[in-house]
Amino acid sequence: MNISVFGLGYVGCVSLGCLAQDGHNVIGVDISKEKVDLINHGKPTIIESRIDRIIADQFAQNRINATNDYRKAVLETDISIVCVGTPSTNEGHLNLESIFKVTRQIGEALKAKDKFHTVVIRSTVMPGTNHRVCEIIEEESGKKRNVDFGVVSNPEFMREGSAVEDYYSAAMTVIGSESKKSLDIMKMIYGDLNAPVVVTEIKVAELIKYVNNSFHALKIAFANEVGNICKKAGIDSHRVFDIFCQDNKLNISSKYFKPGFAYGGSCLPKDLKALKTLAHDYYLKSPVIDSINQSNDIQKDIAFNMVASTGKKKIGIIGLSFKPGTDDLRYSPAVDLVERLLGKGYQIKIYDKNVFVSELTGTNKVYVEQHIPHLVDLITNDLECVLNESDVLVIAHNYEEISNFMGVLSHKVVVDLVRIEGSIPLQNYQGICW
Repeated sequence: MNISVFGLGYVGCVSLGCLAQDGHNVIGVDISKEKVDLINHGKPTIIESRIDRIIADQFAQNRINATNDYRKAVLETDISIVCVGTPSTNEGHLNLESIFKVTRQIGEALKAKDKFHTVVIRSTVMPGTNHRVCEIIEEESGKKRNVDFGVVSNPEFMREGSAVEDYYSAAMTVIGSESKKSLDIMKMIYGDLNAPVVVTEIKVAELIKYVNNSFHALKIAFANEVGNICKKAGIDSHRVFDIFCQDNKLNISSKYFKPGFAYGGSCLPKDLKALKTLAHDYYLKSPVIDSINQSNDIQKDIAFNMVASTGKKKIGIIGLSFKPGTDDLRYSPAVDLVERLLGKGYQIKIYDKNVFVSELTGTNKVYVEQHIPHLVDLITNDLECVLNESDVLVIAHNYEEISNFMGVLSHKVVVDLVRIEGSIPLQNYQGICW
C-alpha cells in the first residue's frame, strides 16, 4: 500500500524503513529539511541498529522518499501514520500541539481527496486524543469519520537500541478504532509481523503504553530497593532475582494483575512488613516498598466510601476470608471493612460458606475468638437470607452460587470488589476499579 509517515524521529524513521521493507511505498513527512534530505539520500535520521541498512536498501529500491509537503503526502497515500513527538509539559501533561497541527494538515489535505483515508496515531497520547483527532479532521475536511476516513490508535512498543527487532517481534500489536474498515486495513498491514494483533477499545489502546512503561519503571525501582537491602545484608541481589524470575506461575505472570479489592492473608502483609523492617534496620530508604501497604489501605478506603455513598445502612457482605477457597480471616480486607462499617453504625450480615462459625477449627477459630468475637453472630451460611435482608450487597468473593441470584441482585445496590459476571444487567451497580 501507499503510506505516509508524519514525523521522522525515532518511531517515524523505524516505521518508514520497516514498512518499506515489508513491501509498501512510504513517504516520510517532516518540517525539518535536514531529516527530509537525509531520507532522500538513503540515510536514516537516527542512530539505531540495522536501520541504516534498511533505509539504504529501500531507498535504492525506490520504496521510500521524504518531503515537507503534507498535501502531496496525503493525496498520494492511503494511510497516514502520525509519529510526531509528545513531550511532557512542566505540569506533567503531554504537549499535543504537534499531534493536532499534523491532524489539521491531514484534514486540510483530505478536502481534495475522495478516496477513504486511514489516520494512525503511533505517538504516545493521552486517552481521548483519538476522539479529538476525529473532530479536528471533520472540521478541516468537511468529511465524516468512519465514512470518509478512520482514525486508529496504535501505540508503539519499540525500545531504543532494539527498535527494528521490537517492530517485527513485539509481544503484540495493539490497535483500536471506531472504523472497521481502518481496523481491517491495519490488520492487513501488520499481518506478517511475528506478533499477535490485539484489537481493543480506543481508550484502552491509548492508555496501555503508560501502564507498560510505568510498570517497567516500578520493576526497576523495586529491584534496586531490594538490591540495596541485599548489599547491606551481604546477599547476591542478582542471584535473588535470577531465582525470582524463574517463577512464571506467580512472579512473572498474569497472576495478581486483576484490579479489585485490597490484598490480605497471613503471608503478604507479614512478609512485606518484614522486608520494610529489614530496610529500616540497615538505615535504607525504600519508598516503593514502604508505599505498598499505604496503597493497599487506600483501596480499603475506596471500598468503604463506595458503601457510605449509597446512603443505606443495611449491608450484606458476600465473602469474609482474605480470599475465596479458604477460611483464613487473618489480615482480611473484608474484615477491616466490616469493622469500620460496624463502627459507623451500619447493620451487617455476612455470608461466607468457608467461614461458617460452627465449623471453624484450629488457628482460625482461635483468631475469631480472640480478635473478632463480635462478628460471630453476623456470619451465616444462608446466602439467600443475606441477599434478601440487605439493601446494599458488597461482593468480596466471586462465588459461583451468586449467579443463581442475579434476579435478586438486580433490585439491590451492588458494590462489586471482584468483578462478578452475570447475564442480568444490574441497575444500581458499581465496581471498585471498573
